[in-house]
Amino acid sequence: MVNVVLIGTMDTKRTEYEWLAQEVRDHGAQVLTIDVGPYSEARADISSTEVAAAAGHELEALLSAADRGRSMEAMAAGAAAILTRLHDEGTVDGVLAVGGSGGSAVASHAMQALPVGVPKLLVSTMASGDVAPYVGETDITLMHSVVDVAGINSISEHVFGNAAAAIVAMAQQESARRSRPAGDHAPLIGLSMFGLTTPAVDEAREELVELGYEPLVFHATGAGGRALEKLAAEGRLAGVLDLTTTELADDLVGGVLTAGSQRLEGAGAAGIPQVVSLGALDMVNFGPRETVPDRFDGRNFIVHNPTVTLMRTTAEENTELGRRIGAKLAAATGPTTVIIPRAGLSGIDEEGGPFFDPEADAALFTALADALEGSTVEILDRDLSLNEPGFGRDAARRLHDLITN
Repeated sequence: MVNVVLIGTMDTKRTEYEWLAQEVRDHGAQVLTIDVGPYSEARADISSTEVAAAAGHELEALLSAADRGRSMEAMAAGAAAILTRLHDEGTVDGVLAVGGSGGSAVASHAMQALPVGVPKLLVSTMASGDVAPYVGETDITLMHSVVDVAGINSISEHVFGNAAAAIVAMAQQESARRSRPAGDHAPLIGLSMFGLTTPAVDEAREELVELGYEPLVFHATGAGGRALEKLAAEGRLAGVLDLTTTELADDLVGGVLTAGSQRLEGAGAAGIPQVVSLGALDMVNFGPRETVPDRFDGRNFIVHNPTVTLMRTTAEENTELGRRIGAKLAAATGPTTVIIPRAGLSGIDEEGGPFFDPEADAALFTALADALEGSTVEILDRDLSLNEPGFGRDAARRLHDLITN
């Protein structure tokens, strides 16, 4: 029998969770409840007092402070710690939660602590808006509750019932997968790709398959970079071929596709072999043209499509990017190579292209080399643009050398 964990604020959603627990049991699963409601008197398998303690807090002290935000942060941290422990003990086949904004924030934070692949289903009033804070870089499945989570009615009964059936089915699949004998599979390699670096990454991916690896390609749109970092930090990758580091430009300048300040650190911290290049650092990404902040008036723009506007990075910005990338790579604990594409960083940063700017690119290359001086990072110069034939293939082969030697 599979085990489904229910996480919820049972101080306000007790009726809904009692109903949901019975639905899950009726579908043939065991239920373990985690109460993250700080004011709860409900009976749960893991109480709100235990959740607070798992985060290093006493529940009474949290309540006495009368700071709801701080209380919910503590409950989220405690739930994540407990859920991680339960998963490590092998007692989590799936996780289900229902809630409004507060309950969704706490439950999703806990779910994000679990590895990719463990079923995670969140039924939320917030699921039809900006869901990035709830999903993060994980594989959380969101279902819109349609009505508020306020009792069981003819609509919520239908929606919640579907959610209960779905999580049990997913949990059964997860349990069956884990029970199968572990077979041989190709080592996993994480690659980063953008539309304007696709030729290089496709060439690298094909070469990696020939070399006996399974490539996992991540779209460098913020969430993709964070997902790559998460898998690297979890030690699930044999190597990283990070050809497209454009998210760092968005993080520096204020674009919409930032992956956060820790981008390009996961593989290095985990000691995983990595080959890095500078793909699409010639651009910062924004939404529709009218959404670009006025402070960038006068810059070089391309309307890539109706929802994406690209802005060329400057020499000053590239100098800082080179410094930041160099510092991150110099701190890596595993073998690291950086490959410099002297003739262009993307499909539009080539001679004759709208973003071709050798001076700006040279500032990036110089700052990177300066930051890596004295480090153990290998620097390979190529008189090619990133997308020219041979660049991606050679990068894949260099990564193979780092992994096997």
